Amino acid sequence: MSDDADTRANGNGAETDADGAETDGGTASQSDAAEDLAELEQYPFEWDEPANNDLAPGERDSVSQRAEKYDDRKLVTGQAKYTADYEERYPDLAYAAVVRSEIPHGRVTDIDASAAEAMDGVEAVLTPDSDAVPDAKYTSAGQSYPEPSPWDMHVLTEHVRYVGDPVAAIAAEDAETARAAADAVEVRYEEYDYVTDPEAAFDADAPQLFGDEEVENEIVGHDYDRNRMANIEGELGDPESAFEGDDVHVHETEWVTIRQSHANVEKHTSLAYRNEDDRHVLVTSTQVPNHTRRQLAHLFDIPIRDIRVKKPRVGGGFGGKQAMVVEPIPLALSLATDRPVLYEATREEEFYAMRSRHPMKVKAKTAVTDDGDIEAIDIYALSNTGAYGSHGMTVAGNVGSKPLPLYSKVPNVHFEADIVHTNTPQTGAMRGYGAPQGTLALEGHLDEVARDLDLDPVEFRQRHYMEVGDLDEIAGMMGGEGAKRRIRSCGLDECIERGKEAIGWDAIEQPDEDHLHRGVGMALSAQGTGVAGDELGAAQLMMNEDGSFHLQVGGVDIGTGADTAFLQIAAEVLGCDEDQIVVRSSDTDVTPFDYGAYASSTTYISGMAVKKAAEDAKERILEWGARMLDEPVADLDTGDGAVYSEATGDSVTLEDIGYEAAYGDEEREHILGKGTHCTEESPPPFAAQFVDVTVDEETGEFDVHKLAVAVDCGVAINPGMAEGQVEGANHMSYELAVSEGITLDDQGRAEVSDFDEYHLPSATETPPIESILVETHEPTGPFGAKSVAEVPTNTVPPALSNAVRDAVGVRIQEMPITAAKIREKLDER
Repeated sequence: MSDDADTRANGNGAETDADGAETDGGTASQSDAAEDLAELEQYPFEWDEPANNDLAPGERDSVSQRAEKYDDRKLVTGQAKYTADYEERYPDLAYAAVVRSEIPHGRVTDIDASAAEAMDGVEAVLTPDSDAVPDAKYTSAGQSYPEPSPWDMHVLTEHVRYVGDPVAAIAAEDAETARAAADAVEVRYEEYDYVTDPEAAFDADAPQLFGDEEVENEIVGHDYDRNRMANIEGELGDPESAFEGDDVHVHETEWVTIRQSHANVEKHTSLAYRNEDDRHVLVTSTQVPNHTRRQLAHLFDIPIRDIRVKKPRVGGGFGGKQAMVVEPIPLALSLATDRPVLYEATREEEFYAMRSRHPMKVKAKTAVTDDGDIEAIDIYALSNTGAYGSHGMTVAGNVGSKPLPLYSKVPNVHFEADIVHTNTPQTGAMRGYGAPQGTLALEGHLDEVARDLDLDPVEFRQRHYMEVGDLDEIAGMMGGEGAKRRIRSCGLDECIERGKEAIGWDAIEQPDEDHLHRGVGMALSAQGTGVAGDELGAAQLMMNEDGSFHLQVGGVDIGTGADTAFLQIAAEVLGCDEDQIVVRSSDTDVTPFDYGAYASSTTYISGMAVKKAAEDAKERILEWGARMLDEPVADLDTGDGAVYSEATGDSVTLEDIGYEAAYGDEEREHILGKGTHCTEESPPPFAAQFVDVTVDEETGEFDVHKLAVAVDCGVAINPGMAEGQVEGANHMSYELAVSEGITLDDQGRAEVSDFDEYHLPSATETPPIESILVETHEPTGPFGAKSVAEVPTNTVPPALSNAVRDAVGVRIQEMPITAAKIREKLDER
């Protein structure tokens, strides 16, 4: 259904006109009409977007073009600089290593560092009692302020809660010496009982990880006597009554997800030094420079003005660097040694001491009529947050708040999550941020319900999912009244049709061999675009006298191509080529404030700030053009590197304007544009995933022939980069479906130390992925854009589970999907 349709379906399925009033299809009471009017005024459908924001494809010069990625040539020639490459700039650089707990739970009683301190080349050994080590509590989660995560961590800790907790840090003249010194440190512990299973941790008599006095900024629903970091709950309508109805079928399923690694090519790396102005500088691989600066200021009691955080190129983040994971270590060592210090995590540390996706158990329950109407949905999640609570509540909240709103026509909804501590490695933010776990449970469950009731799984979903004009009340159920959103763009119908065509949904041919069975499965997903009411991006554009520009933007490019998108947005507004703009991003001393790269917000939030900055500069450019052409501003526009008159055809180049503004006789001006953007909106992108699989019923082995995913991301600022994001996300989703992830032994120790053991699907092991971009227009986004990077991360596990079910009639609900599990299920039939 198009955005400009004369009639649209509202949240209850009734036909409404463009103003939201009911048509002759139904009669509402006066009180209902007044309520609908008030709701429409608070959450309007119409959006006051600038005229230049809605450009037809033929009117776009820079936007929607497959421009070369800004840093591609630097990356392939080795000229791009990552954090570790900065070591050559500091001849007096010291290198860091960390001593980590070897037990899952206990208290440090003694640290003997004498052997390490006696080694040649060792500059410092820090323990929890060292002067340079802060005693303050903090959270590593790089989120808005105040952080929605508990302050439950120390830089170096005496109370260790997992194998990997940091207890000491070394600085030495080279990395080998630092690691040897770390190995020489002897740590003695008083060992405590430990718990690694989240259900067992929830028992009243389980070993307790935290006392109330050990946590600041406690989160709603916490109960540390039961190792519960938080409990969250939301409800819409009356689901309890709906489940008790006589005319409904109640279906229940349970789903289990893995502990997934971000598997960044670039490891967590940070370099800290004190500059000539006695200020502290960190060059660091981070998604959140400004949050990191604020957190370090809090932790070390240093004014924010005296900390500078610079992000160079980042070799992968995926949420793992949306946290202040390693930065305090080199800063503390730099303070102790008065030297620059570089800390680069080992590959083994990446798997056990950095971050991972939250493993969860999710239960889904529905009440459905004989006719296939969903009367109620209930989702419950038990999330294993590991030893600390970084991102624990917000990730668990997304288990419900992302997939459930997709079915906006379901009248009764309940969601609850318990977030539980265990003596296992820390979890954190990861691409999809709770939505993959919730999408697996809901989309797998709905497929099973459709099969139980002999309903078409696609049509069953279509009867209940979002349409343009709907009010997303389920998002408000979780995030409060302000989190409700009006749906102004939705391409789900087209996503489904194009996905079905790509996978051959209606033309699947069975193999000739009797033991082989082919099946197809599908799943839908919705995500968000930023965090409604909790984002901020800013940009500044400076015009040079030759008509070129310098763009300074706080938005963070972590390899996604954000800098390129910023250039395309600015060039579209200014009417110049992208190569006339130099972009600089993510340096807290130089670039404007920005929350950072997370929640699929960069193009939508930071990109809109860039657009506003370019429009601000364009106003001044047109004013100068009007003076030079002696024509009214209203008749002028920019294009092809010039200001031209739509009335006379006369023009003046941007270069001529730049020199006139900078060196003119009567008046001079440095043309600057500034833009700041925040919003209460978070429009959902949508995805329809399709999987084609053949299963061998004799062995359970399966062959995935193809993944096809159609994504409505609004207008793709750069279609090539958007397709790359879709394919990368779908690969990560495929890994979530078929790989074991990070497995742990009975002490919670990671059994994975390198990529050979992690079994990340290689290029030859990954089926072909067809990415399909479905263009809609989101009026709240820059040139109609919304997010693309996360929504395809959510969909392969349920779609593959559904495809296996279609092929051989058995359901795999615990990830990963393996031949052994399929064979076991077949044997149980």
